Amino acid sequence: MSEALDSLLDLLDLERIEQDIFRGQSRSAVVPRVFGGQVAAQALVAAGRTVPADRGAHSLHSYFLRPGDPGAPIVYNVDRIRDGRSFTTRRVVAVQHGKPIFHLSASFQVYEEGMDHQTVMPPAPDPETLETTEEMLHRYVDRFADPRLADRLVEARAAVDLRYVDAPPFATAGQPREPRSQVWFRTRGKLADDALLHVCMATYVSDMTLLDSVLLAHGRGGWSVGDVVGASLDHAMWFHRPFRADEWLLYDQDSPSSSGGRGLGQARIWTADGKLAITVIQEGLVRVPRD
Repeated sequence: MSEALDSLLDLLDLERIEQDIFRGQSRSAVVPRVFGGQVAAQALVAAGRTVPADRGAHSLHSYFLRPGDPGAPIVYNVDRIRDGRSFTTRRVVAVQHGKPIFHLSASFQVYEEGMDHQTVMPPAPDPETLETTEEMLHRYVDRFADPRLADRLVEARAAVDLRYVDAPPFATAGQPREPRSQVWFRTRGKLADDALLHVCMATYVSDMTLLDSVLLAHGRGGWSVGDVVGASLDHAMWFHRPFRADEWLLYDQDSPSSSGGRGLGQARIWTADGKLAITVIQEGLVRVPRD
C-alpha cells in the first residue's frame, strides 16, 4: 500500500466524539478549500457507522453549502431518520466554525434478490496501456496558469491511479470537443474487504473529474488554466452492484446541459468485466471570469 493511500485511509477513519457525532480532519487541497470528494466520503463514513453491517449503501444525495476550511476539523452530525425492515436512512450535516458546509442524505438496504438488467458498457482501451496521471500532467505542464499547480494536482491524486482515455480539458483548451470524458481509476494498493470502505473511496474519486465534460463542450481548460471558476453544488450517487475500488473501474462521463452559470455532469462507473456498478450525477458552478 502506498503512503498516500495510507494517509487517505487515515483521513476517512473518523473520530467518534459522541454516539452520532464524528470528527474528521482535512489535508491540503489543490485549491484553498476542502476537496468536495473528501467531505462527501467522510459524511458517508459517518452515516455508515450508525447502520447495521448487513445494510449496504445504495444511494446518496448531497449539497455543498459553503467552502470547507482545510485548516480546521469538520464535525459530522448524524440524524437517524429511519430504521425500517429493509431500508435505513441517515442524514448528515458537516459543520465548520459553527456553520453547515455540507449536507448528505444516504440510504442503506439489506441485500435482496430481484430483477436484474443493465445497459452495455461502452468501449474503452485497456487501462494498462494508458499513461499515468503523473506522466500526463508533466507532459502538459506548460498549459497550467502556474506550473506548480501540476505538482499539487499530482500530490492530491497520489492515492489513486487515475488514467485519462482522452486528453483532459486543460490539454485542449480553446478546442471545443464532444462533451464526454472517460477515465480509469483504482486505489494504489489493496483495501480491506469492507464494502462501505470501497463505496466511500469511489465517492471520494467521483468528484475529481465529473465536470470535465462540461468544460470540453466549450473548449475551456478549467481552473488550472484560469479560464473558468467552478465548484461542486450538489452530488448524487446510486450504487447498483458490488465492486472493489482497488480494482480498475471505468468512469464514463458526459454533460447533457450547461446554462445559467451551472453545468450538469452525469456518469456511469463500470467494473473491468462490464458490470454497471454506480450511476453519478453532479451539478457544478461553472463561471467564465470577467475582466
